[in-house]
Amino acid sequence: MGKKRVLVMMGGSSAEREVSLRSGAAVLRALRTGGDYEAEALDFRPEALMDCLAALEQFKPDIVFITLHGLYGEDGTVQGLLELLGIPYTGSGVACNALCIDKAISKKIFKAGGFPTPPYRLLRLGSRELDEEIRSGAEDLGFPLVVKAARQGSSIGTYIVRRAEELAEAVREAFTYDNHLLLEQYIEGTELTVPVIGNDEPQVLPIIEVTAKNSFFDYEAKYTAGMCDHIIPARIPAAAAQRIEELSAQIYRYMDCRGFARIDFMMDVKGDPWLLEVNTIPGMTDMSLVPDSARAAGISFAELTDTIVKLGLDNIK
Repeated sequence: MGKKRVLVMMGGSSAEREVSLRSGAAVLRALRTGGDYEAEALDFRPEALMDCLAALEQFKPDIVFITLHGLYGEDGTVQGLLELLGIPYTGSGVACNALCIDKAISKKIFKAGGFPTPPYRLLRLGSRELDEEIRSGAEDLGFPLVVKAARQGSSIGTYIVRRAEELAEAVREAFTYDNHLLLEQYIEGTELTVPVIGNDEPQVLPIIEVTAKNSFFDYEAKYTAGMCDHIIPARIPAAAAQRIEELSAQIYRYMDCRGFARIDFMMDVKGDPWLLEVNTIPGMTDMSLVPDSARAAGISFAELTDTIVKLGLDNIK
């Protein structure tokens, strides 16, 4: 039986393109180093779709390892394309990706499932009552609050607003990334993230406490050396850690995640956890959170990539 052919799909055309290229390059190196796979890269560009389809046809992969972040990658569109072509892929399916990338929808699902998530309001560009919706949302949520573009990752289009006079500018900036926004109550406390791997029996990896040199864990802090620290294990009480691990496994199953994901929380000053979002294609760069947590659990980067491939192949059995 020959080597499995793995095509690493990276790049894309979202605001996270550069991070995706770094994730893909790291995965490609790991797959080639192990010797168990024949791996090639594809810089996927939706605007050059016919060329990408030709590359898929030429390479004939047994599976595609998706490292695309953001729109046209983490939103279910590429997954749907691969399903139409009958090509297996890593990670979660169409519906899970589409629901998780849209914070406006996923917040509603979290609430319906009884998961603790910060209070929020939704804003739509072009609404006739937008000014009143912003004013009443701020009044209900109080300051500080968080303004978030609904369908972006890596904290792109996310702003912490501490004073009323800063709100209009933050909303205007966020609307340049998406026509749907969230106003979300700011939770003062400890920022935590929880990687999970697996299909039907997910394994919760060590909780990471994230600290950043900036006011929060924004794009610059995530991807600039020396701008953040990943503290493993997180400096939180054992009971709180157990609760967050349980919530992570529950939300992973609830959203029907497959392969791997990363689940973000804030723990407030009273020790209560608040679910923020589920990242279905988390970063795989040398500065990324999932590989760091895996290493703390004794799983090397090569072993992690191998596991994700096998979990993707397991989905087609």
